[in-house]
Amino acid sequence: MEKIIEQVKEYYGKQLQSKNDLQTGACCAIDRPPKEIRAILPLIADEIHQRFYGCGSPLPPLLEGKTLLDLGCGTGRDVYIASKLAGQTGSAIGVDMTTEQIETAIKYQEEQRERFGFKISNVKFMQGYIEDLKSIGIEDNSIDVVISNCVINLSPAKELVFKEIYRILKPGGELYFSDIFVDRRIPEPLTTDPVLRGECLTGALYTEDFRRLMTKTGWLDFRYTNIRELAMDNEEIEAKLGFATFSSRTVRAFKLNDLEDICEDYGQVAWYNGNIPEHPHFFDLDDSHRFLTNKPMLVCGNTASMVSNTRYAKAFKVMGDRSVHFGKFLDCGTNNTSTETGSGSCC
Repeated sequence: MEKIIEQVKEYYGKQLQSKNDLQTGACCAIDRPPKEIRAILPLIADEIHQRFYGCGSPLPPLLEGKTLLDLGCGTGRDVYIASKLAGQTGSAIGVDMTTEQIETAIKYQEEQRERFGFKISNVKFMQGYIEDLKSIGIEDNSIDVVISNCVINLSPAKELVFKEIYRILKPGGELYFSDIFVDRRIPEPLTTDPVLRGECLTGALYTEDFRRLMTKTGWLDFRYTNIRELAMDNEEIEAKLGFATFSSRTVRAFKLNDLEDICEDYGQVAWYNGNIPEHPHFFDLDDSHRFLTNKPMLVCGNTASMVSNTRYAKAFKVMGDRSVHFGKFLDCGTNNTSTETGSGSCC
């Protein structure tokens, strides 16, 4: 574990000086971000952009006034974007173990405050390990939203990471992260190769082990919001890892105590009212749940809880409760079966 951590520190602190130094596209395969995020990107300092590594856009809506934590924040790009979205009544915290990355993030704190037109900075950067957030003072039930962008794959102790996330999130809080996944377990000798690990490949989460790990650490239901297969674009690395299929995925999960390990039918119906900014016509909870504005949708108990017992509640109306049970939700691909036949969500 210590060897892998030191290798990752070396790779991201010394070897990589910009995204141009990456040997594959895994750590920089970014989807087109939403309009509200695109509007903020020109306000971010150039050096932060150049030293940003990520595989998605894990910034969910409705962040105003919320406290957000970015695991493995690097030079702070997503932290600063989140801080703008959270506004002066909210805050954003970044945690990273690499000295060079944190120093760059902190260097621009005052400049970014001025660029955003804030009276005081609402960001905080902390050097530490995402497997042990308690040691840097992140308290239980203190965070509204946890994000991470292509970092959890680098951790040699992923179970500790997900336990820590569950601990620090407030009840109803959201985990929303993008990372690299793979369709099989990678042979152990390859997992300690510093380049393959640093390129976010051989530490990638095997999808079925990820499902099992989430259940073990308290996350009984999670949803994929986006899945995209990756090309390595490097013949030498392809020769070593061509036997496996890698994908970039964005995951949404909530800290809710009433979730079940499969989707159950209680006859509940949900309506989306269309008031989430930038989502006037529909809202995608995940890649299997598109809520059209003002159209009733039959949902399982887990989905009903996700839209009524979280910060999304103001955008939804849910009819029905769990007083009557109608069995398993029909046509439901659940997280305790294969996630490859669907999103891992119901309906």
